[in-house]
Amino acid sequence: MKQDARYARLSYILSMIIYGTIGLVRRWLPVSSSFLAMSRGLIGVLFLLLYRKVRGQHMDMARLRPHLLPLILSGAIMGFNWVLLFEAYNYTTVAVATLCYYMAPVFLTLISPFLFHEKLTPARCVCILLALVGMVFLSGVLEQQETSPDHVKGILMGLAAAVLYACVVCLSKKAKGPDPMDKTLVQLAASFIVVLPYTLLTGGFSDLSFTPQVVTLLLVAGIVHTGIAYLLYFSSMDRLDAQVIAIYSYLDPVTAVILSCTLLGESLSMFGVIGAFLILSSTFLGDAWDRRRNSATN
Repeated sequence: MKQDARYARLSYILSMIIYGTIGLVRRWLPVSSSFLAMSRGLIGVLFLLLYRKVRGQHMDMARLRPHLLPLILSGAIMGFNWVLLFEAYNYTTVAVATLCYYMAPVFLTLISPFLFHEKLTPARCVCILLALVGMVFLSGVLEQQETSPDHVKGILMGLAAAVLYACVVCLSKKAKGPDPMDKTLVQLAASFIVVLPYTLLTGGFSDLSFTPQVVTLLLVAGIVHTGIAYLLYFSSMDRLDAQVIAIYSYLDPVTAVILSCTLLGESLSMFGVIGAFLILSSTFLGDAWDRRRNSATN
């Protein structure tokens, strides 16, 4: 049992670290954001199908069929969520874009009372306020120098990606019956199918040059950051406590911030550091209060 728990913990940690490095791949990959999102969905699907073929596993269509509509819709939204996030990396630093994306739990909290009839408790309101104040610090509007238009554009795209991700989570909650891997395959396939015509219409295929670097990084994004990361994530979720999952989830933004500073030479100002602390603290406190409330009601 202990060995299984240790393996699950290591799998989850590794998946979070992998997610935290996607910004580097985007920064080093000279393709359009839509082409990268489309390729990630396609390669991820092919990798997971191959994995299932080797393992002799098959999709349970009987359990999937009643939930296809929300899964297809969430997959389509997920594709454009990736496009916006990859574009955010183009306009601002990897650290700032990732932290903006990490506002998704805040947007999910704001949506939950309307979709899931969950109460917006005072504790959650405090978390929302902390996160919003953190975004003000992170945006740079409090600093003396003029804020770059590209920086603001990157922040807005990162926040828009966070809103779309919150929508994906909400739609995924509606489909509780199917196997998580089956759900992921449908979502990835939908993301590819929807983003493909968008890529064609917006010229995402223009000036493509399939150099060894481009091909390698596309495979890394599809196989490592999608296929392998999702396998590690889903193989560990059922064997870890919610508290462990909540704590280790912070490895994603922390990894992105560290790599942004060390490998890309990007840096956060003192205001940015304060903003990052407030955003991450808001999510941590929200998780802690939710666990405390759940334990009290059980």
